[in-house]
Amino acid sequence: MAHLFDPLTLRGVTFQNRVWVSPMCQYSAQDGLIGAWHRGHLMSFATGAPGLIMAEASGVVPEGRISLGCPSMETDAKVNAFREINDFAHSLGVKMGIQLAHAGRKASCMRPWDDHRIASIEEGGWETVSASAEAYHGMPAPRALTVAEIKDLVASFVAAAKRSVAAGFDVVEIHAAHGYLFHQFYSPLSNKRSDEYGGSFQNRVRFLLETVKAVRAAIPDSMPLFVRISASDWVPEGWSIEESIELSKLMKDLGVDLVDVSSGGNLHNAPIKAVPGFQVPFAEAIRAGAGVPTSAVGLITEAAQAEETITSGKADAIFLARAMIRNPRWAMAAAEELGVKIDWAPQFDRGRTLN
Repeated sequence: MAHLFDPLTLRGVTFQNRVWVSPMCQYSAQDGLIGAWHRGHLMSFATGAPGLIMAEASGVVPEGRISLGCPSMETDAKVNAFREINDFAHSLGVKMGIQLAHAGRKASCMRPWDDHRIASIEEGGWETVSASAEAYHGMPAPRALTVAEIKDLVASFVAAAKRSVAAGFDVVEIHAAHGYLFHQFYSPLSNKRSDEYGGSFQNRVRFLLETVKAVRAAIPDSMPLFVRISASDWVPEGWSIEESIELSKLMKDLGVDLVDVSSGGNLHNAPIKAVPGFQVPFAEAIRAGAGVPTSAVGLITEAAQAEETITSGKADAIFLARAMIRNPRWAMAAAEELGVKIDWAPQFDRGRTLN
């Protein structure tokens, strides 16, 4: 049985352990371009010996950004801004991933600390788009995408993925969770279309599967492809874990190497009880039901908790966010707590308690 600090190999990439840094929005890019904050933020995690750092949700087009402060990936210059970070992480044995995204009807927001609302056109905002002209709670109604626009967005994901390969990323992840555009298509709560992208399960997942297929064909065969999904809308009339298992089977057949399992985000008042490890059962169900590797997320903060999730076969890796914010060297501390000696940057060796 695998343990938290055992390596994990997916395609041609071996991660030194299963402690991974979740993508975390920083709202600190300028016109989609990352800068000094992102270098400090992501490089700090690289010094802490995780297996993978997943850079934050980055729009494949400028209109796909969650906020005015989010990165976008539509030019070589914007993607290449990550190269220094990737090179630094690689020098320490840490792999880097990029989360490619489109926020759909939840895009065009102000930065949270400025004023958490939709930005006006005058402020630099834009008209949002979605599967249907169905508004998210408290936000303007989006415009429904045309079939031609859907095809164009598939091409935008492919272009961003190719740029990510050239910039030295080790993993590409398609963000299809948290009420963003792909989730807006596959969830019946937000997809009211009557064409080939709406109605049945097969139609609602079509956009995501077309994108998965196209991105898989565009990146090297040796590069892992992840997809983050919301496994449940948490209401009976919404997207379900059973549908997530079926979707994961289809994605596995198309070459997805790991399903990054989260939940919620498409309903503002979903009855979610966020207790420690509350989303782990979803990762476990998809891993068992679809036969695909999964990662677990959601209030996983303690070393023993993370270790048990791996050793019991509930997931293949753990993504941490808030715990990493509090301690970017969480992996080092967890290994010591579990009595496992892992490689540290030699500059930190004097801090060990295990000899």
